[in-house]
Amino acid sequence: MTPAEQSRKTRALCELAPVIPVLVVGDASRAEGLATALVTGGLPVLEVTLRTPAALDVIRAMAKVPGGHVGAGTVLTPDDAKRAKDAGASFAVSPGLTETLARACEDIGLPLLPGAVTASEMMRAMELGYSMLKFFPAEAAGGAKSLKSLAGPLPQVSFCPTGGVTMQNAPDYLGLPNVVCVGGSWIAPDADVAAGNWGAIETRAQDAAALK
Repeated sequence: MTPAEQSRKTRALCELAPVIPVLVVGDASRAEGLATALVTGGLPVLEVTLRTPAALDVIRAMAKVPGGHVGAGTVLTPDDAKRAKDAGASFAVSPGLTETLARACEDIGLPLLPGAVTASEMMRAMELGYSMLKFFPAEAAGGAKSLKSLAGPLPQVSFCPTGGVTMQNAPDYLGLPNVVCVGGSWIAPDADVAAGNWGAIETRAQDAAALK
């Protein structure tokens, strides 16, 4: 799967809802309930970061939830990509991009949403064939104003900004022509996940799904 094909796949996923929940889950027993609440609330695309020992088991469990599309976040190496795909991830997200990682995802047919924050990084991604990128860390890198400025010289690239995105500032990003969706962790706070408070999470998902 070429980088161009990968970007077509990731863009199609990003177009399914305005927000992709970014999830750090340490207990795989919570995975199915969490994914069900998010998908039922209108957010079918989920990113499970590879930041906990349970992450791959979480992906396996979430991948079984009907209507969901589960990806792996914090994918840094070819081994991360392979393990994520083997666990059932349908896409991968990385904070950056290396040629080694790009080749690995091409070889195993795993759509990659690579990160870029500078014009040079974006141009390099474009050279490799990517047109759908993650803008990370969004708020620390200038937020919506920065992305708006980049739309002029780089109109060919679309983004999913992540990092410091909230319910309050998400509309600032979503109103930009080069933003397809945003990624955020506010929808499933740790306390609600630990308590299995799926109703509260589903309500937040509904609110996020209604953003424009």
